[in-house]
Amino acid sequence: MSTPPLLPPPGCPAHGLGQDGPLRLYGPAAEHDPMALYEQLRAKHGAVAPVLVHDDQPAWLVLGHRENLEVARNPGRFSRDPREWGAAKDGTVVPEKYALSPMVTWWPVINFNDGPVFDRLRGAVLESLQRFDRRGIRRYVTRFAHQLIDDFASNGQADLVAEFSSQLPMLVMTQLIGAPEEHGPGLVRAVPDMLEGTETALESDEYVTKTLYQLVASKKASRGYDLTSWLLDHPAELTDVEVLAHVRVVLVAAYATTANLIANTLRMVLTDPRFRANLSGGRMTLAEALEQVLWDQTPINTVLGRWATADTKLGGQEIKRGDMLLLSLAAGNVDPQVRPDLSAPVHGNRSHLAFSAGPHECPGQDIGRAIADTGIEALLARLPDIELTVHDFELERRGTLMSQHLVQLPVRFEPRAVAATAPRPEPDRRPEPTPLPPLAPPAEAVPAATVRPRPSRWSWLRRLLGRR
Repeated sequence: MSTPPLLPPPGCPAHGLGQDGPLRLYGPAAEHDPMALYEQLRAKHGAVAPVLVHDDQPAWLVLGHRENLEVARNPGRFSRDPREWGAAKDGTVVPEKYALSPMVTWWPVINFNDGPVFDRLRGAVLESLQRFDRRGIRRYVTRFAHQLIDDFASNGQADLVAEFSSQLPMLVMTQLIGAPEEHGPGLVRAVPDMLEGTETALESDEYVTKTLYQLVASKKASRGYDLTSWLLDHPAELTDVEVLAHVRVVLVAAYATTANLIANTLRMVLTDPRFRANLSGGRMTLAEALEQVLWDQTPINTVLGRWATADTKLGGQEIKRGDMLLLSLAAGNVDPQVRPDLSAPVHGNRSHLAFSAGPHECPGQDIGRAIADTGIEALLARLPDIELTVHDFELERRGTLMSQHLVQLPVRFEPRAVAATAPRPEPDRRPEPTPLPPLAPPAEAVPAATVRPRPSRWSWLRRLLGRR
């Protein structure tokens, strides 16, 4: 990589303080205000900037809208396969022991493949997702949205992050993957905990994997109208573990993006007078409002990663074979080359990067839109007088390398009486172990010696399969 030759040693506080070397893309300063950091990098380096990721590993951050598209649409030049990473090839980094292990350790899923293997896997996932009836999805969303609203409508106050946006997508997706309804509450708690890396993240990770393992085993015995069944029956002939892995990918991706999209849209409705006036005045539909939010506050800030397959040039920078690249979707969406006036509305324009682009563009984005649109519509219809209880600047965001999300969204409203409903299943966070039928192992797309399974995310599955 053509970064400056003289860098402070790893861990040196000089990193990230505006010196001539690359800036850190992690740590409190970077995660507090990532947009400010992106603009600092853009002003200094242009559309592509040298940065440091965890453990001060060098990488390139792609800031330009056009450059993001160039990388995303050219897997031949910029591979999604982390085994192309130069630092992994020369032993500088051991992917399965690296801080960003889930993003840099190969596994036979669409996220980490290109070419024929990717085409087979993506075809199965995309075609299965397209089988869903959109009206059926909206019925699920309406049902669960009203259940959640019922839980706090009589209180006159709520935290819309904890009590609405973080729960709705997972409850809906539980139904779409064909899981029993009693698994919903447990997955609602486990998936966010797993993604945030808490002290119980590994326990949550094992709970999610075991729950999905049992789901695949049950669907092998009795199919249903759901994603898991369709993947099992798809002509691409996915192995059982490939089915499990892709159900997991869809479930986690749907949660992370849609929960953020709902929270960010509700925040704008509640804090931006012009936005709310447009919405209530009929000049902007809720669908248009969602697209505006997807431009201004992408659910995912940064996607890691791509790896250069040969020496090349991008945005005026000399990229070397094996270099890591990160796609800054948030920075690309505010690129002055495509949005010189950020206050101008972008009604009807879906050329944003919120769901990335190219072959690896999010295959379930329309499902995410349907969940967000229908859920917010139900909330605003039930509680039209809802208002924020704090100032916008008091809202706290928690950030990581990949995204930022609202910690709370406290609101108040006139209490509403709620009709009594049947009790709902309580989550069982630690189900008793039960005998599990064997699942077929994943097909080896590459020689076994080159496969490096994730020790954290997949260790529980490997134990179930008896793999070492």
